[in-house]
Amino acid sequence: MSFGDPNNPYGPPQGQPPGYPPQQPPSAAPTYGYPQQPPAGGIPPQGYGYPQQPAYPGHLGTNMLPQSMPGLMMTARVLLYIVAGVQILMGIFAIFGAATINDASNAGEDTFGSNGFSDIGHASAGVIFVIALVILGLAGLSITLGVKFSGGGQGIRITTMIYGILGALFGVLILIGAADAGSSAALVWALLWIGFGGIMAAAMIAPSGAAWFNRPRY
Repeated sequence: MSFGDPNNPYGPPQGQPPGYPPQQPPSAAPTYGYPQQPPAGGIPPQGYGYPQQPAYPGHLGTNMLPQSMPGLMMTARVLLYIVAGVQILMGIFAIFGAATINDASNAGEDTFGSNGFSDIGHASAGVIFVIALVILGLAGLSITLGVKFSGGGQGIRITTMIYGILGALFGVLILIGAADAGSSAALVWALLWIGFGGIMAAAMIAPSGAAWFNRPRY
């Protein structure tokens, strides 16, 4: 039986010289550019026409949306900045007041000599100056707490809560004094301090505040 016989079933296909490998059937030939039919089981092969899936879908840090600060926290932060501005103004006025009292005491000594009134004036100026420094220090604390709201932890939360409670208590003391003196301006001032301190403390006690400072950071 010769390979040249066209009716030979074991010979190479017609039109193909001997020695060539047999052609693959059209159904088994790969088709580049077109997705192949998935095998039995419905699981598509990883190859042409199919996008590769990530090895760890939903991995932390890949598709995480940035967390936003709760509204009550943002309100407390703004109030801290407002309180800091008021404290800075109070500290500056207190320093000017201490300097004025000290100058008046010096002028009295030059005119009447050293006496008890000049000594009281110098002592008062010193006390007011110390109070001014304390107020400016509290202003720095207010600004620091407000800035640390973005990345601070439980220490910032507890400090702000205590700070707000003390501010509300300070407002209560002003309110008692305003009620005794019958001053409407002091009454408004006391209510502002009570409101500001109460909001700051409530923001730290609220579950949203605790969750904000306990949030994971990547």
